[in-house]
Amino acid sequence: MIDKKATSRLSFRETIELHIHLYGCSFCRIYKKQSRMINEMVQALFRDAMKPGARLDEKFKNELQERIEEELNK
Repeated sequence: MIDKKATSRLSFRETIELHIHLYGCSFCRIYKKQSRMINEMVQALFRDAMKPGARLDEKFKNELQERIEEELNK
């Protein structure tokens, strides 16, 4: 439900169930924090990539192309 909440809306029942579960489950509270941090980092990467002038360096592009070709030739 933590992941579902990050991408869509939970029903009222799901929201209550999640709050009750998080109250008693320290593992899921940690997972929720980690998941939120990962989502924020990915969103920041996408925002940075959309800035004007954002480019991949040539070395990275060449290495990526080589890896793609190796996988295709398997």
